[in-house]
Amino acid sequence: MSATVSFKVPSPRGPQPVTVSYARVGSGEPLLLLHGIGHHRQAWDPVVDILATERDVIAVDLPGFGVSPALPDGLAYDLPTTTAVFGAFCEALELERPHVAGNSLGGLLALELGRGQLARSVTALSPAGFWSEAERRYAFGVLLAMRHISRRLPLPLVERLSHSAAGRTMLTSTIYARPGRRSPEAVVAETLALAQATGFDATLRAGSTVQFSDDIPSIPVTVGWGTRDMLLVRRQGVRAKQIIPRARLVRLPGCGHCPMNDDPALVARVILDGSR
Repeated sequence: MSATVSFKVPSPRGPQPVTVSYARVGSGEPLLLLHGIGHHRQAWDPVVDILATERDVIAVDLPGFGVSPALPDGLAYDLPTTTAVFGAFCEALELERPHVAGNSLGGLLALELGRGQLARSVTALSPAGFWSEAERRYAFGVLLAMRHISRRLPLPLVERLSHSAAGRTMLTSTIYARPGRRSPEAVVAETLALAQATGFDATLRAGSTVQFSDDIPSIPVTVGWGTRDMLLVRRQGVRAKQIIPRARLVRLPGCGHCPMNDDPALVARVILDGSR
């Protein structure tokens, strides 16, 4: 069931109100799920029911994405601010150091929360921030092209394309290795989410100088990378392992950049194993 929570986040202009939309299901230790840039919390739908058998699952729309409102003036879409937002979010929901799993941008945020001692474990699926400069420019170019296409396509055309496997492949093959498995309704919804994301441009700009370079020695960290990730190539996972030597590096065979849809059972098992 979806809900919203509002709270204050510090800023140079004083505390600013932030509202975050989320869905919560299941029971057990809390597990926070963070999606990637231009996506929404429904990216996790293929794995939520499996996770909810063992965890209290909280899937959120990042500020300025999905149905979460944009950040107010005075708050930047950078890592320190977003980390503060989710620290305050967890406090508002009385989540004391939840397990955190994230994909892409969400994976980077999960690692930041772990680095700040705000998570009890981290599972990062194709996390941003382990790129070379050339790899970052390539990924940002692809994301900008996807955003441009999503904003240009008329909704009736998106709906028509979504009803064939070939159309779903055209719309989502950049992030899924098996786009035909995504439902037509999900493809339409995430194309709209990308087109309408108010935080997209500012988040991408803030990411242009991001490089994750700190070890996280004190909590369990799992880094998973799809063997068919076309956006953030899998050699970035090796770099992540070098930077976080105690991390468990897991290969996700046949999975793309958003592996939750490509192999839900495998991804759920990786998250559950990493959050014990």
